[in-house]
Amino acid sequence: QVQLVESGGGLVQAGGSLRLSCAASRTLFGIHTMGWYRQAPGKQRELVATITSSGVTDYYDSVKGRFTISIDNTKKTVSLQMNSLKSEDTAVYFCAADSGRGTTYRRYWGQGTQVTVAS
Repeated sequence: QVQLVESGGGLVQAGGSLRLSCAASRTLFGIHTMGWYRQAPGKQRELVATITSSGVTDYYDSVKGRFTISIDNTKKTVSLQMNSLKSEDTAVYFCAADSGRGTTYRRYWGQGTQVTVAS
């Protein structure tokens, strides 16, 4: 089991920046992928960015070049630096951690943090 707690959300003007952090309750041993997802009102949750335990990253097309995901295994934290924010980035952002494969696969979710971008 691992508990995830997000922080850093808030209200920002379009073009501004925010940094989200996700703190895990234990070491990231056994966690092979961590990611950020978001869900806007009336829409399905969507992938924003992921990072593997070896540091390989992947991004949703609309955030490439603007968002950066990073991981600090010592601090048990994964962060999302969001620059050049747009109104369409407004959503609740969730942190996720994946462990195991196949029948042992599990995904853990944080409670989410609200990001609101004012145009």
